[in-house]
Amino acid sequence: MRNKAWLVNQNKVTRREIIPHFSLFLCYLLIVNCYLFFSCSSAPKNTGDIYETRKDAETQLEMGNGEADRGNYTTALVFINEAKRLAVTTDSSGLLIRSGLSLGNVLFSMGSAQDAFEAWNKALEEAAFAGNKELAAVCRVYIARGKLLSQGDAQSVRDEVSRELSGIKSDALYVAFAWTVIGLAEKELGRYTAAEDAVKRALVIHEKERSLGLAANDWFMIASFRSLSGNSSGALKALENAIEYDRRTENSWGLANDWQALGDVQKKAGNRTAASAAYLRAAAIFRALGNNEAAEKTLSRGE
Repeated sequence: MRNKAWLVNQNKVTRREIIPHFSLFLCYLLIVNCYLFFSCSSAPKNTGDIYETRKDAETQLEMGNGEADRGNYTTALVFINEAKRLAVTTDSSGLLIRSGLSLGNVLFSMGSAQDAFEAWNKALEEAAFAGNKELAAVCRVYIARGKLLSQGDAQSVRDEVSRELSGIKSDALYVAFAWTVIGLAEKELGRYTAAEDAVKRALVIHEKERSLGLAANDWFMIASFRSLSGNSSGALKALENAIEYDRRTENSWGLANDWQALGDVQKKAGNRTAASAAYLRAAAIFRALGNNEAAEKTLSRGE
C-alpha cells in the first residue's frame, strides 16, 4: 500500500486526488506503506501443529496489503475480508488484530474514516482480550496516526506514540512504523529536522530488514520534509533514492508518485524544463497502469 502521500485520499489514505504542491503531499503518506507492516511476529511458528488455514489467512492478508499498496482498494478489501474470516474460523487473535488493522487502513484510504476507526478499535479490543500488550500498543499507534491525519493535534499524537514505543519490542517493523508516525507529527509541528531524524530511524530498520518498499516510502517522506524546509536539492536527492528503491521492487504506482513529486520540487525551484520532463514520465507510468485520470492531473501540474 504504498500510497504515497501525494494523493489526497489514499489511505486515508485514499489515494485521493493529487495534491497540488509537493510540500502538501505528506499528510496521507504513511498509510501508504503501512500495510506491509502487518507480517508481524504473531504468525504461528510451531511446526509441530497444522496451520493450513492460518497460512491461507496470512496469504490473503499479504495479497490484500499488496493491492492496497498499489491503490487497488476494492480488490484489497476482498483479500483482507477473507483473511479476517479465516482468522475468525481459527480463533487466531494475532490474525484478527492484524487483519483489522489492515482493514482500517484500506477503509481510511477510501475516505471512510469512521469505519476505519471502528476497525482499529475492534483490533485494540481483541488485543486487550487476548492480553497481547505489544499488539495493543501497535493498535494505539494506528489509532493515533488516524487522529493525526484526520483531526490534527500533532503534539498529543507525537507524545502518545513516543510512550507506546516502549511497549513494542519484538517486531522491528512495528517500531519503524511508530517512528514514521512520530515523523509525520513532527512535520505537522513544523519541526522538519526532527521529522527527518525520526523517519531516518525507520529507514535504518527497513533497510536492515530488506523492506525496500517501505524504505522507498521513507525517502519519499524525507523529500517532503526537505521541500517544506526549502531544501530543494536535498528533496531531489531523497526522491532519487525513492525511485531507486521503487524500481528495485517494481512498484509502478510508487514510481509514478515519485516522478510527480520530483516534478513538483523542480517546479518549485523554478526548473520548468526538468519539471515538465518529470511530469511526462509520471503520466506515462500512470497511463501504463490504466489510470488516465491520474495521468491528466499530473500533466496539468506542469501547465
